Amino acid sequence: MKALIVVNAYISNPSQINQAERICRELTMRGVNAEIVKNFDLARIAGGKIVAPDCDFAVYLDKDKVSARLLERAGIRLFNSAEAVEVCDDKMLTHIRLADLGISMPDCMYAPLCYNPCAQPDGMFLSSVSRSLGFPLVAKACYGSLGAGVELCRDGEELYLYEKKNLSAPHFYQQYIDCGRGEDIRVIVVGGKYLCAMRRINDRDFRSNIELGGRGERYEADEALISLSERVAAEISLDYCGMDILTDRAGKRYVCEVNSNAFFTAAERVCGVNVAGAYAEHIVNAVKNTAQRV
Repeated sequence: MKALIVVNAYISNPSQINQAERICRELTMRGVNAEIVKNFDLARIAGGKIVAPDCDFAVYLDKDKVSARLLERAGIRLFNSAEAVEVCDDKMLTHIRLADLGISMPDCMYAPLCYNPCAQPDGMFLSSVSRSLGFPLVAKACYGSLGAGVELCRDGEELYLYEKKNLSAPHFYQQYIDCGRGEDIRVIVVGGKYLCAMRRINDRDFRSNIELGGRGERYEADEALISLSERVAAEISLDYCGMDILTDRAGKRYVCEVNSNAFFTAAERVCGVNVAGAYAEHIVNAVKNTAQRV
């Protein structure tokens, strides 16, 4: 089998590089001819047809939806699929996909896009946001990783300033879940099955991200958390994901975000689990099973 590990053309984050290298190595150990490639000129339309590399499958570690769609249209199977990547990359689309399914999520309100460069934030809309969600509330860019574009608005003035700064960018507002500090549970699911969980704690920021100064510790998931994480992964048809679960002071859990390309370096270290190996094993088995059915 020949495989491509697709990364962003401008990759620089050490965690991203390590992720690609780890998966490539684990696939190679399983007899796959794997190669890490950037998405520069990876697929294009020429003569009315899609021109793409020759491979059996691709592990898609990018968020570029155009590249993903081109590769899939060319007949290349992606792990994760283009649709799953798109749903997870847009945080608001994630909430839409999981809505009406009985899955607890923080309440949220989408901010309409503004195409008028002279416009100012709408006071009636912001009043509705503050009445519905209360303060503090979380302001989020629809697209972004490592906590980028996520801010805590403590009052109407901070809400107004965030809206003004992001008026033309996709964003939304979310109920603040009081966990007592910056804390969540990062759950890793591979092939639809729970693999491990890590509690992320940040005493200096309401965002728990390891990259923002948070620390991780192994978390023993109960059956309810395992069932929740597996259901969410199934609803979005994810081969691999890391989801962030918030727990309020009363013990209620909320699905906050689902990441199709969640970094696993810290999870491997604190949980003692070979996440890259589990993902590679799932991929190889899935490709073999598909070939046997054809």
